[in-house]
Amino acid sequence: MQRYSKEFREEAISLSDEIGPKKAAQQLGINYATIIDWRKKRKTKEKKEKSTEEPKTVEELQKEIAELKKANDILKDALGFF
Repeated sequence: MQRYSKEFREEAISLSDEIGPKKAAQQLGINYATIIDWRKKRKTKEKKEKSTEEPKTVEELQKEIAELKKANDILKDALGFF
């Protein structure tokens, strides 16, 4: 089994976020399942980090709600094109 450097894994995950895991795996010449595994590990790590964070303030939550509403409106408008 081949070992990849941390930098390579991070770049591969970033590329897979941009173009999708299948295309990234093909471009990098690595197994599709490898990228999927790396992405799952990243997601698990992020969840653990979020659970240890301090609770958000009301202002932060209101800002996040506003951003989500804006994104939701954009997606609704985009649905009209399809």
